[in-house]
Amino acid sequence: MAENGAQNELLVVSSSPHVKTRDTTQRLMGDVLIGLAPAAAAAGYLFGSRALMIMAASVGTAVLAEHLVSRMGHKRTTIGDLSAAVTGLLLAFNLPPSVPPWIPVIGSAVAILLVKALFGGLGGNFLNPALAARAILLAAWPVHMTAWIRPFDLVGTATPLATLVPKGVAGVPLPSYLDMFLGRIPGSLGETSALALLAGGLYLLWRRVIDWHTPVAFVGTVFVLTWLLGPDGIGTGDPLAHVLSGGLMLGALFMATDYVTSPVTPRGRLVMGLGCGLLTVLIRIYGAFPEGVSYSILIMNVATPLIDRWMTPRKFGMVKTA
Repeated sequence: MAENGAQNELLVVSSSPHVKTRDTTQRLMGDVLIGLAPAAAAAGYLFGSRALMIMAASVGTAVLAEHLVSRMGHKRTTIGDLSAAVTGLLLAFNLPPSVPPWIPVIGSAVAILLVKALFGGLGGNFLNPALAARAILLAAWPVHMTAWIRPFDLVGTATPLATLVPKGVAGVPLPSYLDMFLGRIPGSLGETSALALLAGGLYLLWRRVIDWHTPVAFVGTVFVLTWLLGPDGIGTGDPLAHVLSGGLMLGALFMATDYVTSPVTPRGRLVMGLGCGLLTVLIRIYGAFPEGVSYSILIMNVATPLIDRWMTPRKFGMVKTA
């Protein structure tokens, strides 16, 4: 009888999904926050209390906006899944340390209310909320969003990427690779320290929150193309400087890998990375802005449904129609 009971438990008929997992949104978002912690600590160390104020304002506003949306919809609050906190922190990472405190407040409100909640909440948005909010802030307040300061002394200066690209600032020496790797360069709060971002990215890979397909394809494409499309002909570029400067590491590890706005298949995620890398290089070298990571990811977010359609394996027995 006991054996028959055990067998009957294996014959439960239920609706999909049939593959169960212990993963929850809260656990995944918690891991992302842990992965972002080294870069947050580096930002606090490099830019001081100014960085802490921006991160607190951004995360606090995002969480409050998420709570208000739930209450206005007469639903249970969703701040416990930690997705709003992740959005707020990622937005803060994309802001210069010199921005006034109302910039992250407006940006987080836009990210949660317009980009996320307006399309149905988590899982319904087709753009990365933090990057979409950054793009809106850059269009509305370009002076605030492009005012860079050096770490520690907080003196205004140009970013390494602005001195690296062809239409950038001339006469400013490029920092050493070590300074760019450690983060001793001007830039947005969370993008300067490649070391901190790599540490967080490796943690997410170890926890299987992300896989290697998009980050490797993204960074690899930028590396190869910036080497080929050098200022003095083919093969004269400085690919390592392009990889270590700007928002490439932040975008590749934490933003292009967003579950909601990235393809679902490994092949699709490779295409996502290749597309992001190609667009980033085209914008950096031939576009009007020295940086193209944010816009490349947003463009590929829009293309994600098409990538999924092309790259999703055909079901067994399906007949392809004309």
